[in-house]
Amino acid sequence: MINKSNIGGTLQIIEKEASKYPLPVLERFNEKLKDPFWVLIACLLSLRTKDETTEKVVKILYAGSPSPAKLAAMPIKQLEKILHPTGFFRNKARTVKNTAYLIINKYAGITPDSIDELLTIPGVGRKTANLVVTTAYNKYGICVDTHVHKIFNRWGYLNTRSADETEMELRKTLPKRYWKKINRRLVVFGKNICLSVSPLCSKCPLKEKCPAKGVKKYR
Repeated sequence: MINKSNIGGTLQIIEKEASKYPLPVLERFNEKLKDPFWVLIACLLSLRTKDETTEKVVKILYAGSPSPAKLAAMPIKQLEKILHPTGFFRNKARTVKNTAYLIINKYAGITPDSIDELLTIPGVGRKTANLVVTTAYNKYGICVDTHVHKIFNRWGYLNTRSADETEMELRKTLPKRYWKKINRRLVVFGKNICLSVSPLCSKCPLKEKCPAKGVKKYR
């Protein structure tokens, strides 16, 4: 069973396992570009999109419009064409363009560094806000996506129904020193070992103590 008493050791094991695989795409963008605005844009485009597609599209977008001003000035049809591979490209094009305008006009071109401010931007939810704060600004936050939510519940550490509920419970129970890194660790772990369907439990370094709650089929 994984609980408050052994969560630190558990996350150390996960970090060691996750180090065998590439960083999540948004982490790679942050390391390369060092620009909170592009972490925000990449996160907005990554919704329901494979990492490989997000990475390719953001590289094209950045090459042509590296600043919020240039992105805001891009014709909507041109933006839609670039974003087409990401799916929901018309909605994403409007969201990206409006976000660039807002960053310019309301925040003088500087992406907000607080969760509350980021949440005022249309299209930005708690996952995106936490990711920008933790990844781009190295501030405290807990970014909960499907992998983080899934894994903490499989471990039996939590019993929650949504990602937002998982975040709020982790804020109460998880020591703050682990907050910033859990998304990086668990996204990689969730994509390579603790899969949503038929997880690779036989290869999991936690197989002896993970109760695998809710898992009906595994390999």
